[in-house]
Amino acid sequence: MKASAGQRGDKVRSDCYIEIELKKTGRLELNIQSKVASMYGRTLKDDILKMCRFFNIRHALVTVEDNGALPFVVAARFEAAYRRINPSLDKEYLLPFNKKNQYGTGKEKLRRSRLYLPGNEPKFFVNAGLHAPDAVILDLEDSVAHSEKDAAQMMVRNALRAVDFYGAERMVRINQLPKGIEDLKYIIPHNVNVILIPKCESPEQIKEVETEVKRLKEVYKIKNEVYFMPILESALGIINAFSIASASENNCALAIGLEDYTADIGTPRTPEGRESFFARTMLINAAKATGIQAIDTVFSDVNDMEGLRQSVVEAKALGFEGKGCIHPRQIQVVHDAFAPTPDEIEKARKIVLAFEDAEKKGLGVVSLGSKMIDAPVVKRAHKIVKLALLNRLIEEDWRNEG
Repeated sequence: MKASAGQRGDKVRSDCYIEIELKKTGRLELNIQSKVASMYGRTLKDDILKMCRFFNIRHALVTVEDNGALPFVVAARFEAAYRRINPSLDKEYLLPFNKKNQYGTGKEKLRRSRLYLPGNEPKFFVNAGLHAPDAVILDLEDSVAHSEKDAAQMMVRNALRAVDFYGAERMVRINQLPKGIEDLKYIIPHNVNVILIPKCESPEQIKEVETEVKRLKEVYKIKNEVYFMPILESALGIINAFSIASASENNCALAIGLEDYTADIGTPRTPEGRESFFARTMLINAAKATGIQAIDTVFSDVNDMEGLRQSVVEAKALGFEGKGCIHPRQIQVVHDAFAPTPDEIEKARKIVLAFEDAEKKGLGVVSLGSKMIDAPVVKRAHKIVKLALLNRLIEEDWRNEG
């Protein structure tokens, strides 16, 4: 019996190819070739031997072609290859959990940018957090070939445990249900923060995910909060936007996917976006009505920075609070375009100061000049100030300015 996993070839980097051929008799043979053998050859060999012992592999030929893969990648490829031989395997080879990855998140955390990372391409993982996105999305869905879905599950699981994303919110986009339910066992025990539920069309789909997440949290004694971000990508999903948004207390946002949506309604996607205006505003109102965030679709031209900026400005004007990114160079443009303007900052600053002054005086009514200020306006002002601080547009001691 023989199976393999991983990538091979001259253009491959930060990955490896592992082939396991089980034999009935004979000794364990290792055939290891590595581009970094002079520095890490011995460590790589030791890691392979550890995994052979863990899975009780004694009679086999193990072939490794390494192109600078980190230990979490090697472990994922080895386990994927062995599981392809033994699909009923009930053991997982888990490397130690990186202590830097033990942070949680909050329902109202800023999600201006979410950087998509193909779940079976580890070369993109390690430096992703250095670009300072608000979140990273380890993708198990559209960016992964059907034949590699199983390998991606182990790669994403290992990345959640090992890769330092420098504080970025850790998201995983699971596969379309029902396949996505199987993905959950590979991510829930490993401190995922947000689950993206693609092609969502009904509240029952949210309930199905919620039930399985609850079960897994009980089994693995998981205490951290896990939030949901349904992605609406069809006419039916848009029509059911409010019922989807209100389906679970664990929903933190609604996102829209316009490539699938425009295909579903039978029209090409245009730069002007007239064909998606109804869908976008429907989603925004559903999100706002349920007190969660509205997240815009990705901008697919990674070379058009001005087009991206204009797209974000429009999205912000409609009520969106974040946008997907498919390349690191898009992140700063998205952050800058979502940043508040000087006029917005000044107005927000005055509102917050007036509110704090009224609180100190024990006043039940907050006013700014001749206008009364209600709670939602104050809440928005606090958010604008927070955004201004994040973008370094004001100083931490902004209350003492001017």
